[in-house]
Amino acid sequence: MAQLSDDCFATGKPLMTTAEAMAQLDGRIGPVVDTEEIALDAAVGRILAADVTSPIDVPQHDNSAVDGYAVFADDLAPDTPSQLPVTGRAAAGHPLGRPAQRGEAIRIFTGAPMPDGPDTVMMQEDCDEKDGVVTIAPGIKRGANRRNAGEDVTSGSIVLKSGIKLRPQDVGLAASVGRATVTTYKPLRVAVFSTGDEVCEPGSPLRAGAIYDSNRFTIKSALAQLGCSVTDLGILPDDEAVIAKTIADAAATHDALVSSGGMSVGEEDHVRRVVEDLGQLHFWMLAIKPGRPVALGHVPAAGGPVPIIGLPGNPVAVMVTFLIIARPLLLRLSGAVDVSPHHYRVRAGFDYRKKKDRREFVRARLTNGADGVACAEKHGGSGAGVLSSLVGADGLVELPEDVTRLEKGAMVDFLPFNEVSR
Repeated sequence: MAQLSDDCFATGKPLMTTAEAMAQLDGRIGPVVDTEEIALDAAVGRILAADVTSPIDVPQHDNSAVDGYAVFADDLAPDTPSQLPVTGRAAAGHPLGRPAQRGEAIRIFTGAPMPDGPDTVMMQEDCDEKDGVVTIAPGIKRGANRRNAGEDVTSGSIVLKSGIKLRPQDVGLAASVGRATVTTYKPLRVAVFSTGDEVCEPGSPLRAGAIYDSNRFTIKSALAQLGCSVTDLGILPDDEAVIAKTIADAAATHDALVSSGGMSVGEEDHVRRVVEDLGQLHFWMLAIKPGRPVALGHVPAAGGPVPIIGLPGNPVAVMVTFLIIARPLLLRLSGAVDVSPHHYRVRAGFDYRKKKDRREFVRARLTNGADGVACAEKHGGSGAGVLSSLVGADGLVELPEDVTRLEKGAMVDFLPFNEVSR
């Protein structure tokens, strides 16, 4: 008697690893969207399309780091207090307006340009001014409390590189060098749809044997975090002709398509066959758990081939494969350069067994170990349909293909959800 398979997606064929799948994308996928000049106020979250080079030094002038007195270090006695007349004042935006002379102290405030001549600033807390004369305590180092011109940014340097997703601090840095606008890529236009006669729209009555569509909302939310312009095509029935027409029409007006469901081997799984009929399937069925039936292909359009990412139907598998496969691809299409999220080494707080030659992602919650090292505790059910297990988790423990047994206390790679929500 032939041995029965306990793997619901077994095909009898070797499966492609995630590394092999991503290698197919490297070097072949680039930006497919146009660029535009936008105001800084609208730039956060957009992907920079041209380097930002500073035309100025920041700060432009040597300036004081504290409120105090600008002096010549050579005018100070090394071991006893020194007394100097206070003969001028410099504040932020209001320079002294003349070179300072030896033997005088200039009252200065934080951010004020250093007068020509003085090389040191004494904090006001260490000074005592009375009747126009300041007494300065000994022991200050030459150059103390003085910030040099260009300490933050030097003129002509690239302060922001093309391909980054702009964060608030990046926008602030662009403003600090005088930029009011930046060149960014336009948002990637992505069409999203679910498939399945059993899938119902949230808010409608739930038919017998039906389920509400969570996948489409998960995908749309993830796309919004990437800054994509999203078109919701709704739920498509298990009808090959309808699916084919919807995909062809959407490809004419979008930069990428993302679907959920219809990627497995059943008679009603039409998306894979439609992609193969209309265009080309680059990979299908990866050695990954959860999420084996995930595919990448393209369909023809007037402007060139349009990628289509076919995600599985199970909710957890949708989330995992979006983060691992779809997100890097969509970021590259959007113009991003660094598309790989950072993993962190943490200690496993659980034992685990897995099959060889398959990369697995285990939902986990982080705790603080007794020694201060972060510990990943397995969280929730392991089924690909247990969406609630993702809600309580902090991220995913990634177990590579060659690992078959994980022992509690071993160090593992951990992918935090907040690392892929930016």
